Formats: sequence, structure tokens, C-alpha cells
Amino acid sequence: MAQAAGTPADTEANLAVVRRVATEAAGAGARLVVFPEAFVTGYNIGSERIAELAEAVDGPAVGQLRAAAAEAGIAILCGYCERASGAVYNSAALVGSDGQMLANCRKTHLFGQLDRSAFAAGEGLTLATVEDIEVGVLICYDLEFPEAARQLALRGAQLIAVPTALMVPAQMVAEAIVPARALENQIYVAYANRVGTEGSLEYVGRSCVAGPEGLLASAGASEETVLYADIDAAAIESARENQSYLHDRRPALYEG
Repeated sequence: MAQAAGTPADTEANLAVVRRVATEAAGAGARLVVFPEAFVTGYNIGSERIAELAEAVDGPAVGQLRAAAAEAGIAILCGYCERASGAVYNSAALVGSDGQMLANCRKTHLFGQLDRSAFAAGEGLTLATVEDIEVGVLICYDLEFPEAARQLALRGAQLIAVPTALMVPAQMVAEAIVPARALENQIYVAYANRVGTEGSLEYVGRSCVAGPEGLLASAGASEETVLYADIDAAAIESARENQSYLHDRRPALYEG
């Protein structure tokens, strides 16, 4: 996870950070690096500026993400603002280590007026294979709905990767909800947040990775850092052999 501040509305500066961190992470042996929500453009930059900077999935910004992934030899998940069919979406591009698009995820749960003034809501959940790991993608507020993470787990996700822009005073999402989602679904959750300020927002940092048995790695509230963790498919199998929440569900009780 790249816990970073970014530069509001400066696409080229932010893409330079992506290239630098991707190279650093690949050099450390990582196979996937996750950047925050709307990292290419900035998140709290106003609906008019977002509309100006939004690009199609086959536009130059995602093209640079693809080039960065191929050059570094690492998969990249990064938030950007997508223009499609006359609407703007809060999206994240998942790119393979060869630079090929693996998935394009759109935020499905819009957070307050900040999101609703700028974005349309996406439809559907995203699941893709990154090398040998099944990766689901949720964006920020999406993770706060247990149904979304549960559906991805039921569809085979081993890791849910979450670009986010979590702000004060919502730090309990990182501290409590992230490990809860990992525990209740017996999977991994990787949560990559911003730091610093952007307009009126102060971001809480606290990027983290949780697994079936608890927290694996976490960052502080203010520093820019690259956070590493290992995803172990065998640990998921072991946890579910001992006690499987997915197997022990009783869906008929939950209908309606």
C-alpha cells in the first residue's frame, strides 16, 4: 500500500509518484501496489475540477498507469476519475504487471454530498486474478457495507484491495472495520489511504492490511510510506478448516 498525500489536481505530479513507488515496491519484491482513492487527480478538489480532469479508461492517465506497471513489472491498483457515457465515476484501474488492464472498478456507494456532487454510482462488484490471487476491489465507503465484502468473498476473493480517502473523524473505519471484514470473511483486506490535508479534509492515514487472523501491517496517521504485507492463500484455507463463517451461514434466515 502506498500511503501518500498526492498533489491536488496535478495529474502529472501524482503519476510521477505512482511510477516512483511502483519501482520501489517491485524492487522490494511486491507483486501488487495499491494507491489511494482518486489518487491520479486528487479527491477533494471540487466537482468542476473533477469533471475537467476526468478521462476515459483508455485515456492518457490510465495509459500512464499501464506503462508504469509494465516498466516496473508490478501490478498496480490506483484510483482515478473516469468519464464514460456522459457521466463521471470514482474509479480505480487494476493493471497487471505486463501493463494489461485486468479490471476497472467504479465506486458503488457514494459518500455524502462530496461524492454525489461529482460522481455517478457504479454498478456491480469487481473481481480479477492478479497472478495467482483472486482480488476483489472496493473503493473507500464501499467497504463499510458488509454485504459488498461478503459477496466478493462468496465469489472467491482472497484479497479485497481498497483505495480510500478516509478523513477525520472516521479513523475507526481503519482501526475496526478493516480487520472485521477480514475476520468475518476469512480473507485479506488491504486498505490504502491518504495523509495530509486536501481542501477542508484532513486524512487519517492508518493504511493497513488485515488477514484471517488479525492485523498484519499498519501505518501511522501522518507519514507518507510504503506498507508491505504477504498474502497467503494457505492461511485462508487453514482458517476456514478450523471455523468457516462462509460455510456456517444460514442465508434463509437473512432474506428480506
